[in-house]
This record gives sequence, C-alpha cells and structure tokens, in this order.
Amino acid sequence: MKSEDQKPLVTPSDGLHPGERPTLKTIARLSGLAVPTVSRALSDAPDIGKQTKLRVREIAQSIGYRPNRAGLRLRTGKTQVIAVILSTEHDVSNQTAILIESIAAGLRDTGYHLVVTPFFPDEDPMHSIKYVVETGAADGIIFNSTKPDDARIHYLQKLNFPFACHGRSAMADTHAWSDFDHREFGRKAVQKLAEKKRKKMLIISPRLELNYARDLVECAKECSVEFGIEVFVMEDVHASHLIDKTEAVLANYWKADAGFDAILCASTSSAYAVIAHLDKLNLEIGQDLDVMVREFIPLLKRFRPSLITVSEDVAAAGDFLAKAVLHRIAEPDQLPMQTLETPKFSE
Repeated sequence: MKSEDQKPLVTPSDGLHPGERPTLKTIARLSGLAVPTVSRALSDAPDIGKQTKLRVREIAQSIGYRPNRAGLRLRTGKTQVIAVILSTEHDVSNQTAILIESIAAGLRDTGYHLVVTPFFPDEDPMHSIKYVVETGAADGIIFNSTKPDDARIHYLQKLNFPFACHGRSAMADTHAWSDFDHREFGRKAVQKLAEKKRKKMLIISPRLELNYARDLVECAKECSVEFGIEVFVMEDVHASHLIDKTEAVLANYWKADAGFDAILCASTSSAYAVIAHLDKLNLEIGQDLDVMVREFIPLLKRFRPSLITVSEDVAAAGDFLAKAVLHRIAEPDQLPMQTLETPKFSE
C-alpha cells in the first residue's frame, strides 16, 4: 500500500471553486493528498518527500494560499516564523542588508517566514528578544552583535528557545553560530604589515565590548612583539561611527605626529574616512603607509588597488544561520551547528 507521500499528484486544472477561499482542504483536493500531509509538506516536515513539498507549495502559490498564523499556532504550537533581530549600528557597506537577504534565501521553500526587528544603540538589546519570546511571535531567533557574556544567550538557553548568532560568545561551544575568525584576522594583519616593514599600526576597531572586536584587538596586540610592530587602538571612535567623526578624530592623531605607517580598518566606512584624510595630506597608500580593510562587498580594491583587503562572506553566514536555527527547532537535542570563516587577504 502506498503512503500518502507516494500518491500521485493531480494537476490543479480545475483551480478554485466560485467563491472558494484557499485553504489546506483546497490544496488537498487539488493535489490528491490528505490534509495532514499537505500541512506537513508546507511545514517542511522531514518525513515528506522533496517532490511532494515542491508540488504542494506550487499549488499553494498558484491559488494564493496564505496560512492563518493564529490558526496554525493553535493547531501546532508553531508560528512558522523566524525573527531576525539586528543592530542598526553597522557601516554603509550594507552588511545588514546582505545578511537579511541571505537569511531569507536560506529560509526559502522551507515554509518559514522572516520577520526583521532592529534594535538601536541606545536600547537594551534584551527588549526585542524578550518581546519575541514572551509574545510567541516566532519559533526561533537569529541575532548579532554578541558580547562575551551575552545576557540574550543566557536568557534563551535557560528557556530552551531556539536561536543562532552571527558571532560567538564565551559560551560558543553551547550554542549555534556563524562567525568570521577575527583572531586569525588580527594575527595575519600584524604579520603581513610587519612583512611590509611597517612598525606602528593603528586599529579602527568595532566597539570593544563586542566579542569579535576583543578577538581582533587582543590577538593583534599579542602578536605585536613576535612580529616587531607596535599596535594601538584608536580612542574616541569605533568602526561603526559616521565617516565625518572618524576623519576628524584621525586628523587629531596626525596633528600629534604619532608616526603611524599602517592602519587597520574593521569596516568599510572607517576606510572611507581614512582614504579621504590621507588624500588631503597627499599621502600615498602603499608607499607612505599601508591601509588594510575588512569588507563585505569586494569593491574598494577596484578603485584603490594599493589597499590590502580582507573579505568576509556575509551571504554565506546568513544562509548558514537560517539552516542552524531551523536545525535547533527540529533537532533540539543534537549538537548546535557552528561554522568559522577563515579570512581571505588580497594580494
């Protein structure tokens, strides 16, 4: 006897009846499947075949079916929603946009929908997390800007609520994450600049309370003695500040004649400020000093070939995070998914 998943599918040539509202029963009639099978196919249940899922979703799309979220939650206890909670404090390279687009692509054809919630620098990041959990607005959460001892991670783990982070924490072995290896970034940056005979490096770092910023700065300073290069972190400004502010603070450093011959920019926006200021001083990048930039869209080197660039694949991170949070929902007892990207330096 054939299972529900093996039944032949019927082409929905007859479509909707006059005045009929698209429901699961409609899809079941048009597909030749039982209503529970249709429901599980739309929910991306692992025991339903791929071709059946695709066909059911094609029918649902063709007749304009939209799930009733309230009803779905009552029937299954699930919302089929993933909440993405992202800091607005990012540079103008559109890292946030790339991340959202790639997470959405990762959720495509899974039956899950994406809801994006920003949190601002002057807000407690816990507020958005608690709102999602306490209102049951989503089945899982993806968030960024992690700290070493992150209260959001403690809170979600205590409640066994599925989540994945763009970035690690001090509890990285216990939760799902995708991260860029900032320690390796810091080590390689110091090594490469030392090989170019640079002696004094200035880092325009992310906010130092963030886990990845600490990884970058701590490793760069640890390696400075080994490679014979002094490492300093710019004060009063960080990598997400506006370009004008960064350039103004940078100008004060040069007025003090600090003798820097290398600058490491942790964001594209800080690199814009550095390039603008060095142009005003008629200093040539690659000759008078070197500038290294972490970027998410490979554009800068096209216009400034003398820059040293380090690429971070945010799109791959977003796709992985989508899979990681769905894995936590479906398989909460399995080990969390984790991935670490190795920095890739331009020649």
